[in-house]
Amino acid sequence: MRTATLFRDDAYLRACEAQVVEVGPEGIVLDRTVFYPAAGGQPGDSGTLAAVSAGPIAIGATVYAADGAAILHVPAGGAADLAAGMAVTAGLDWERRSRHMRMHSALHLLCSLIPYPVTGGSVGAEEGRLDFDIPDAGAVDRDALAEALNALVAADHPIATRWITDEELAGNPGLVRTMKVKPPTGSGRVRLVAIGADGAVDLQPCGGTHVRATGEIGPLAVTKIEKKGRQNRRVRIRFAEPA
Repeated sequence: MRTATLFRDDAYLRACEAQVVEVGPEGIVLDRTVFYPAAGGQPGDSGTLAAVSAGPIAIGATVYAADGAAILHVPAGGAADLAAGMAVTAGLDWERRSRHMRMHSALHLLCSLIPYPVTGGSVGAEEGRLDFDIPDAGAVDRDALAEALNALVAADHPIATRWITDEELAGNPGLVRTMKVKPPTGSGRVRLVAIGADGAVDLQPCGGTHVRATGEIGPLAVTKIEKKGRQNRRVRIRFAEPA
């Protein structure tokens, strides 16, 4: 059973009505959800599931099931007092999710400024990082990078998504910046995230959630550029304002 991913079309949905499909030891499957499952370096959402006949159930994590189609809502306290067929309201921890959206979009901006392959990354509510395959240790200046990053934020570039076919992606391999994680193919289409008009700032495959414009990200700080291998450089950024 494939869970309908409402967050894919509207990342700003904070809640939805859904029906319980299955309750198992690994988590709760709904027919539709606003909860993003952990993938691509972005953590899975947390929040609550509430039913008329049961109290709110805290969801501590959201992940894909083994089949890659269903999404599992994992209760924070273990077993959940729900059963298949029950109607529930799925509500996000919106503050946490919105910070993930802002940071994920910020990492795309970071990627646009460093013209090297990405070897890894992580999205957090306070800090994010990208690892780059950079042969020259002095190729990236931290202060200059921070200035350029915040200029892109201040420019308030639009962020939009669109879909292309697997064949179109295969014909344009330069869209894929990540070396170790390839965008999922096989369904016939791949989702692109475009920053700036027609992706002028950045354009790459991504299934994560993003803000609608770079101005929503807020001021950023480049906190550290670390050497993690002969050519691997880890660039860490964080929100400049307090949580």
